[in-house]
Amino acid sequence: MAKVAIMGYGTVGSGVYDIIKTNSDKLSRSANGESVDIKYILDIRDFDDHPEKELFTKEFNDILNDDEVSVVAEVMGGLHPAYEFTKSLLEAGKSVVTSNKELVATYGTELLEIARGKNVNYFFEASVGGGIPIIRPMHQCLTANNILKIAGILNGTTNYILDQMIRKGKTFETALKDAQNNGFAERNPAADIEGHDACRKIAILASLASGKMIDYNDIDTDGITNITLDDVKYAAAMDSVIKLIGYAQFDENGKVISVEEKPQHPKSNYCITGLYFYDNRVVDMAKRVKPSARGELEITDLNRFYLEDGTLNVQLLSRGYAWLDTGTMDSLVDAADFVRTIETRQGSQIAALEEIAFNEGWIDRETLLQSAQRYGKSPYGQHLMHVAEGKIRY
Repeated sequence: MAKVAIMGYGTVGSGVYDIIKTNSDKLSRSANGESVDIKYILDIRDFDDHPEKELFTKEFNDILNDDEVSVVAEVMGGLHPAYEFTKSLLEAGKSVVTSNKELVATYGTELLEIARGKNVNYFFEASVGGGIPIIRPMHQCLTANNILKIAGILNGTTNYILDQMIRKGKTFETALKDAQNNGFAERNPAADIEGHDACRKIAILASLASGKMIDYNDIDTDGITNITLDDVKYAAAMDSVIKLIGYAQFDENGKVISVEEKPQHPKSNYCITGLYFYDNRVVDMAKRVKPSARGELEITDLNRFYLEDGTLNVQLLSRGYAWLDTGTMDSLVDAADFVRTIETRQGSQIAALEEIAFNEGWIDRETLLQSAQRYGKSPYGQHLMHVAEGKIRY
């Protein structure tokens, strides 16, 4: 008889209990005829009304020190004490199965190494996709493939909320409340709606695909908390919908693969902002540029020369940067509205050159005050004055 333990008895933990009890015969056949029996359920709460209340324990050592327990389901969530418990169990020669994507994304590499050393298993299929088989196929069936990109909807809570906003016209707040009432969202939904859950899942998938540990703290992450019904309408006008996507693309050397001028079907989600820094070779290279099919001399062709000789590098702009296209009257107005909104709401000035120079140490306070005085009582002059007086800090 195989003895198992469950650590955590929330929504997932109780589901594991129900599955083992309901499908005991099927599990027994899968275990070569050996029956699977739950010996412990670890939880700090009391479950006096549970039909098998004798299974519950508040002592982790009851599980750790019991040689009969060979497999443990870790469904506690969070990093601590889940990490310490899992590590101890693996070192004690017990296999662990987990749905804890935060734990896997943070300590997965270490825990897998411990499991290999002890000749036990550390399975985390449930940490990404739940009932959708993705971890095992990537780890076993696609090992020989060179995966260049992974993209997908990885969080069911946000997908439900966005679907309610798109199909039923509900506000974000109303859709979130409905999700909580229907059991699709936690009481504290921050991990889902702020994108952290999807971030950890794409980190796990990217780590499997690349064979390297991908730190989810390095992944640019946005949630859906700022999505409004206006955003949904704008997307619909472009025959599109808004979804929270986990996205990873791979390049072995971190080099640009190709650059294209206004492609009809972009190969990636990256666009070039138009800020370039060239070395002295640019003068000779520019002479080689020929008119494109549009009859124009394209700066993209100049950049392609650097790409071809292997010296083109790009710097990805992180969160906090905004690229504003001003090639048409409408986009110029949109850019002006964006700048005005940011400056009004945040009380800051975009591209205040004197402020930048002062903060970088290129000019002193006296020079900054002189610049402020030249602008008089204008909003820009007052802003520089406040910077010089230390009233504005970032």
